[in-house]
Amino acid sequence: MEWEIYCVTLLRGLDPADVLRRFGARTSTEMSFAELDLAVSDFTMVTGGGEGGGHVGVVATGDGCAAVEPCGWSGSDDLTLARLSAGTDVVSVLRHDYACDYFHYAADGIVVTAFDPTSPEHRSGADTDRLAGLMREFGLPLEEGSDEEWDQRYDDLSEHGLARMFAMAARLTGVTFAADLLSGPLLVGAIADLPREDLQRETP
Repeated sequence: MEWEIYCVTLLRGLDPADVLRRFGARTSTEMSFAELDLAVSDFTMVTGGGEGGGHVGVVATGDGCAAVEPCGWSGSDDLTLARLSAGTDVVSVLRHDYACDYFHYAADGIVVTAFDPTSPEHRSGADTDRLAGLMREFGLPLEEGSDEEWDQRYDDLSEHGLARMFAMAARLTGVTFAADLLSGPLLVGAIADLPREDLQRETP
């Protein structure tokens, strides 16, 4: 994907229609990725880009789904993750060209662990050590080092952190994201920001 910002959310055991409903989409349309890209371009032109891409495309793969938001970040929002992860495991990987990338792991409606891949020693969530072993396995160190070590680590993680996050996401959800998933049709819906009072009603 060529957008400066995008979010990919991997979800275990759900189908595309259910994923769109959890994102708040009221209707769905089958589109190619090129058509989704055009819809996002139109949305960002009208809104100025401050509201994200306005759309999410979902494709079934393996034992779950991958949800793709060009120019979007809704899948990295805690309230959205609570809806998406009800009764299952969800990982969102946010790529942000001029801010920071981010990884969120949520399960059963709770954000368990979240971190910036260039600073994996600084984590947030309900259980910041839940993924400690997995993070070390995938080359995301948890201990702070010297200034020289930090510089070397930052260079490494800036180049490889995104790939490591996707590898961790596949391990946690059983869903692998690959570029060829975007070559087929996606089920696309407009993302809705649901009011807080609607969360309980909208969450399965």
